[in-house]
Amino acid sequence: MKQAMINTAVRVTNSAGVFGQQMFHFYRGMLRALLIAPKESQVKNVLALLSILALPALAAEPTLYGRYEYIKLPEIGGQTLKAKMDTGALTASLSAKDIQTFSRDGDDWVRFRLATKDADSKVYEHKVSRVSKIKSRADEADDEGETTDVAKRPVVELELCLGDVKRTIEVNLVDRSSFNYPLLIGAKGLREFKAAINPAKRYVADKPDC
Repeated sequence: MKQAMINTAVRVTNSAGVFGQQMFHFYRGMLRALLIAPKESQVKNVLALLSILALPALAAEPTLYGRYEYIKLPEIGGQTLKAKMDTGALTASLSAKDIQTFSRDGDDWVRFRLATKDADSKVYEHKVSRVSKIKSRADEADDEGETTDVAKRPVVELELCLGDVKRTIEVNLVDRSSFNYPLLIGAKGLREFKAAINPAKRYVADKPDC
């Protein structure tokens, strides 16, 4: 019976992947100790341990998205934009123009208009969460840090809807009208969406529904 229980633990941890296999060596000793307990409590103790071992298998797997996806901005007039999912960039960027920072009740705010193909002249205002210092690179792989030519961009927190998933992420504002995609989602935003990117795919999630 003891060996059968240990074998069950092996199967559970194997199904959980590499992390589960590593955990097995630690929990195997605990399992054997539990089996020394009185018979009436052995099954209960083993089931409790196996539920812990199964946790890695229940962890959320990354969702696969394409190189380009549709993303909705509920706070920006409900606009749905084509976005570039860029693992080489750090932060997200939204194409904006007439960007002006101002103070309101002691806080930094920014007003702007969308700089997209079909945008109207509506002005949006958002509280600034921080100012990002970003080097300008032609491949759009934005890196933050000190350099001799640093662009300072206001960063706001925006709700974004990708497929049926909604997350609030930091987005810096910059005129991207010279690029094909008005919205870029960098590595930080991709982590929030628990996204894995297949560069050979496009619009895997279809239109946003959240």
